[in-house]
This record gives sequence, structure tokens and C-alpha cells, in this order.
Amino acid sequence: MRKYETVFIANPDLQDQTRTDLFEKVRNIIAKEGGILTNFDEWGNKKLAYEIKKKLRGHYVCVSYGGTGNLIKELERNFRLSDDVLKFMTILISDDVTAEQLEKEVQEALDQSKLANEAGKKSVEDETPGEEAFADDEKVEETEDKTE
Repeated sequence: MRKYETVFIANPDLQDQTRTDLFEKVRNIIAKEGGILTNFDEWGNKKLAYEIKKKLRGHYVCVSYGGTGNLIKELERNFRLSDDVLKFMTILISDDVTAEQLEKEVQEALDQSKLANEAGKKSVEDETPGEEAFADDEKVEETEDKTE
């Protein structure tokens, strides 16, 4: 099994449901062809370096996965047939990878995302003012009223 990374640019004018269907189709092709999806990263809408199919912007997506040459052929065939994909590029990352290594990579990515979510929740809680902050504001307003 080999490890690949495919970056594709989707039409930025797609509705959310159509874009979600396209992404689900990519995931299904990888699963159907016996591949292991390790990362599906949406980079969002970005300005293109040059105009492609009369578009100046594109929705970038980076997909990391393990699979065989047949998986790449099927994925790229579907990209060519779809009007929703402006451009794509597949890169061979590693020549010899086992399924266990890919599963371990998936698990590590899940653990990191859980840690990032927990850290994000804590920072939001730290930034949220407590009752004490509101009580201080009321005291300030009261003193201003007395001086007038």
C-alpha cells in the first residue's frame, strides 16, 4: 500500500449541499477501492493564481490517504468527469506503508483534534466574563449617576 495526498480545487460557487455531496463522493471512492482515509482538510475559498474555467477563486481541499494505483485511477477519473472540480493533483508521499501505520496516523489525528477542541473550549471559558465583571460595571454606573 502507498500513501498519497491529493489536492483538488472545487468550484467556489457550489451550494453547501452540492459541495458536501462532492466531498462524500470522494470519501466513498476511497472506501470502495479499499483505501484508508487519514485526513480530509478543507482549506476554504482562495484566490487562484490564474483563471481556471472562468473562475478567479476556488475551494481548496487536501485529502491524505493510503491505497493502490487503482484507487488513484478511479479518483482521478471521477475528478475529470465532474464539472464541480476545477483542478486536481495527486502526490505520492510514501511508497511502502502498512494499514496499521495508517490506522495509527488516523488515531493520532483524532487525539490531536480532541486536544485542540478541549483547549479551544477552555480559552473561550477564560475569555467569558463572570458575574464579578458585570457587578463592577453596575458599580461604575451607580457612581456616575451620583456625581451628575
